[in-house]
Amino acid sequence: MPSIGFVLPHWLYWLGLAVFPLIAMALARTQKPAATDAYSTPTAYFVWLVGGFLGLHRLYLKNVWGMLYWPLFAIILFASGVERDERVIVSDARSELEVVDSSIARNERRIEKSRKAVTDAESQLTELTADDERRKKRLERKIRKESDRITKAEDTIARIKGDISQLQINLAEAEKSQGFWSSVARYTFFGVLLFLLIDLLLIPRMKRQGDAKLAANPGHVVERETLPDDRKLAGTGLAGLFDRISLFAGEYVAFWSVLAVFTYYYEVLVRYVFNSPTNWAHESMFLMFGMQYLVAGSYAMLTESHVRVDIFYARMSRRGKAFIDLLTSVFFFIFAGTLLVTGWIFASDAMQGTNWEVSFTEWAIQYWPVKIVIGVGALLLILQGLSKVLKDLAVLVGPADDLTSGRTV
Repeated sequence: MPSIGFVLPHWLYWLGLAVFPLIAMALARTQKPAATDAYSTPTAYFVWLVGGFLGLHRLYLKNVWGMLYWPLFAIILFASGVERDERVIVSDARSELEVVDSSIARNERRIEKSRKAVTDAESQLTELTADDERRKKRLERKIRKESDRITKAEDTIARIKGDISQLQINLAEAEKSQGFWSSVARYTFFGVLLFLLIDLLLIPRMKRQGDAKLAANPGHVVERETLPDDRKLAGTGLAGLFDRISLFAGEYVAFWSVLAVFTYYYEVLVRYVFNSPTNWAHESMFLMFGMQYLVAGSYAMLTESHVRVDIFYARMSRRGKAFIDLLTSVFFFIFAGTLLVTGWIFASDAMQGTNWEVSFTEWAIQYWPVKIVIGVGALLLILQGLSKVLKDLAVLVGPADDLTSGRTV
């Protein structure tokens, strides 16, 4: 299979986080419920784009021939997996050959050095006088020692060269197997692409067939769930303004989860089909989810989605709850203020010097926008906390007749 070396540019990452939610929010607001139950051609093409390898576009249109994609995709996964294993074997075999070549070169240098030492010792031995017996014995010992080293090095080289042939055979077999399975995956992939191109033209006809099946079965009902409208939680006045900011922030970052689906889909595809895993996909997503958690805090506070223990609180009246909330809001603002100051310190430290802080991976994304979001999330929490304070004050000073009990049985 061909390798994919795409790395997401930093500017595209930040642009996607900034612009995609705005587009998604606009589309969600302009969407109109279908007058009749029918398949959507744009949806079919979208499914073809993101799930065509598994024939999901055909299955969406209730065309069972989409299941024929599954064996082809299974062949690609299997062949790519075997090719990945063979690649490891090839790499290990090449490393062993490099070690062998290095060992041969090292022993050849040792032989050359020992032969030079023997030659020098023999030359010195011929120049000795007959009465210099002590030096003569020392030179003879040196000659024997270096000769033994030459013999051992030559034996080592002979043994290593005997192993080279087997290593080369193993390498050739692994390369052949790798090439075979790579070809299987590649040509199967091209076959799937051909089928996808054909289906690109056939989708309108498949849609008409799917709609005809729906029309022939009038009992078919698509159940739609009506979700509560969180905008009804927004108050009035200044508190309402803060509530609407929290609602917008929560909805904005909620659409980031859609980006995560696409990113992890891409990562799984290039990892297991093209044997080209990435680092940037995982790093971009855990940074995104960290920012999402911070920004969505005010929305969770507005919708009361945070986990809390309210055994006694739940049994209080509405005015009693407001009084308790006002008392405990001190601790909330201490936490939110600390988070705001700490976030500002972190962001400032990340922007110190000429080389601003980046991640430790080869993607090297800038950290300062991420750390600025810490302060943004804290600011949103503070605004939502002020909204809660204003609402609680209104409950306490308001007429008792306008309050409901709020007690539980």
